[in-house]
Amino acid sequence: MRLYTVRLPEGEERVMAELDTGAWYDVTERFPSMLHVIQEGADVIDAIRALTKTLEPVEVDDTLTILAPIPRPQRDVYCVGWNYLKHFNEGVGKRGKQETELPEYPTFFSKATRSVIGPHAEVPYDHAFTEKLDYEAEIAVIIGREGKNITESDAIDYVFGYTLANDVSARDVQRRHGGQWLKGKAMDGSCPLGPAIVTRDEVPRIEDLNIRGFVNGEVRQEARLSQLIFSIPRLIAELSRGMTLIPGDVLLTGTPDGVGFAMTPPQFLRPGDRLIVASDLLGRLENTVGLDAHETR
Repeated sequence: MRLYTVRLPEGEERVMAELDTGAWYDVTERFPSMLHVIQEGADVIDAIRALTKTLEPVEVDDTLTILAPIPRPQRDVYCVGWNYLKHFNEGVGKRGKQETELPEYPTFFSKATRSVIGPHAEVPYDHAFTEKLDYEAEIAVIIGREGKNITESDAIDYVFGYTLANDVSARDVQRRHGGQWLKGKAMDGSCPLGPAIVTRDEVPRIEDLNIRGFVNGEVRQEARLSQLIFSIPRLIAELSRGMTLIPGDVLLTGTPDGVGFAMTPPQFLRPGDRLIVASDLLGRLENTVGLDAHETR
């Protein structure tokens, strides 16, 4: 099942479920937000399927705006750096004083809640803040159960579903603050997310999920989750050590090689650039870099 948050022409937000038949159903009366769906628990998919039998399908057209599946996360978005070997290696010698040896544990950081935007929303651009805006195509995990000190063997039971993300990064700012990445990663509008949450039951083998990143139609990144250095169960286990995860938490799993700063010469984003993150099972997340905010004030 694919679950969407959409905005109607009059501005009201609705939760939509797309079944494997391709039909869409508005389930908002039962589930007022995506967080209500996720918090319902393990039986929510069956509950939605039963509910759709009492509803008429919704006609989907251009009047509906697809938002990020969780437009306003409860907490910062959790992220992982250096989780594909080729991506780690492509940055060696280009990260300044940052690590040159593969870390033993996952490198976690976060993006602020206001970083989240939906499909087709503009990624803000301001050259007075950064001249080295970069893209990172990623697959994101949506946590479905509360848990702390989760074991790797149990970790998948805590996953609600998966979606696509773009960890847009200000590389110059990222390097500026004592090695801490927050400031260069957490800008408003720097985390496109969507288009839908594909529920865990639709993904029998997470290792087979693929991901591709495009800039202006050119394939820049391509990988499968089988190439992760730290698997999704390992990430969940490590992140939950001493820290409670809650339903609706979002975890980005890392980006493959092919990012702009590692190219020769570096290729940073500019206003008007078209970004796509795509996966055969998870869909397409499309965004455009907006006009230079500093010049249009």
